[in-house]
Amino acid sequence: MQLDVRFDDHFTDLVADRADVGFRGGSPPSGGAIARRLLPIQLIVCASPAYLERHGTPKSVDELDAHRCTGYRRANTGKQAPWEFLIGNEIVYREIASTLCANDIDAETEAVLAGLAIGQLGSFSAAPHIRGGRLVPLLTQHVTQRESIYIYYRHRTEQPLRVRTFIDFMIGRLANNKDFFLDPSELGA
Repeated sequence: MQLDVRFDDHFTDLVADRADVGFRGGSPPSGGAIARRLLPIQLIVCASPAYLERHGTPKSVDELDAHRCTGYRRANTGKQAPWEFLIGNEIVYREIASTLCANDIDAETEAVLAGLAIGQLGSFSAAPHIRGGRLVPLLTQHVTQRESIYIYYRHRTEQPLRVRTFIDFMIGRLANNKDFFLDPSELGA
């Protein structure tokens, strides 16, 4: 097996791009691909302990306006993504003024870890840092879990055994792997 890894923020057409397998964060891909949900994506507002010590802890969504915050610029649109919050039973979107905006999840995470600002990070980025005490989850009653990470591929009968084996391995390794998201008791702690 030979891996040829390509990172792209656009949906990949497996046939046109001659790819066997794709991974996607967000909503499931359409267009004839088979998609298997691997992990939920929780959007968690968090900050470093150093930031909270210097600037205090917001107690409500409205208090975020008085804080330095990060933003994520979507590569496919060039627009800054709004933050989303679960308020009651409804997902509410807020435009949060950003002190620092990046189109790279790792760069945004590093800025939050460095104490530059508060960020709303995906659980796959935030969970290990929260568990390690490097980040503190905030406003946890408002965490959303609307999107997921998916593996997608063409119909299995069209695939060589090595591709089916890789798909099965990735599903077995990642499907609902709690290393990448927080359970309710961790969010409430």
